[in-house]
Amino acid sequence: MAIVAGRLGFSPEKSAGLLTAAKMKHAAVVTRSFRGVEVTAVVTGGIEVNGGRAGDPASYFQENGNIEMISGTINTLLLIGAHLPAYAMTKAVMTATEAKAAALQELMAQSKYSSGIATGSGTDGIAVIADTTHEKRLTDAGKHSKLGELIGIVVKEATTTALRRQSELSAESQADCMVRLNRFGVKEDDLWVFATRLDGENRKPVFFRSLQQVARDPAILAGVTAIIHIMDEISWGLLPETAGRNTARIYLKGIPEMCGLIPDEELHSLLQNEDPVKELLQKTLAWIIKRRIPV
Repeated sequence: MAIVAGRLGFSPEKSAGLLTAAKMKHAAVVTRSFRGVEVTAVVTGGIEVNGGRAGDPASYFQENGNIEMISGTINTLLLIGAHLPAYAMTKAVMTATEAKAAALQELMAQSKYSSGIATGSGTDGIAVIADTTHEKRLTDAGKHSKLGELIGIVVKEATTTALRRQSELSAESQADCMVRLNRFGVKEDDLWVFATRLDGENRKPVFFRSLQQVARDPAILAGVTAIIHIMDEISWGLLPETAGRNTARIYLKGIPEMCGLIPDEELHSLLQNEDPVKELLQKTLAWIIKRRIPV
């Protein structure tokens, strides 16, 4: 980076830069303004490889300056058309970071290192640039200030756009039960294994075709996301496991009816077990997929 700065005619000691493997053609630029103060966010993003949640298991231990770079980074350039003292610029970093995490939460972006929702990647970077010559001097960039609001808006929108362009992460891509369940380690083959234990003929190609239709069914997706939220709240310690499992059973019994199926004794029997919620959900989906296969 020092060499690049020198080639551009800048002093490396007085230059800052960000590194990413994301393509610059996928960068998103969003601007908002209020009473002469303009805020712009330039974001490049990709978390398909190393998206993570704060507190996840680490990927490396730095020793003797050696670090292995992993492809996948959300970099943010925040340009503020006002004069900000250093402490306000630090606050801008905090607000922008929260906005990035909020964008990922609203996309239900998965961590690659746990079953949690990602809050960023392990190599994210941010640079804040303020105009020290500007007539307006702002001293707060927190969420209560108008500047903080503008920062939140531009960073969220730019992050969402950049992730759609670079990683194809969007509301549309997330409208799939298997995509939502991926962060819990649930794969299509897992559902097939459960399905082979159920009544009816076992034909894998036909089962997988039915699975693809079921996974994109909006009614089923709505039910599955409700169960997933119960699983999250259990893992966060907000719900007792027994209470969460009992409530999940009620929802799971109702999901088949959402797609025109009538629960039978086999499904009732599957849901009577004291299995973890994740396993009950997989069994229910396997049952639905099999029942949706054309005769």
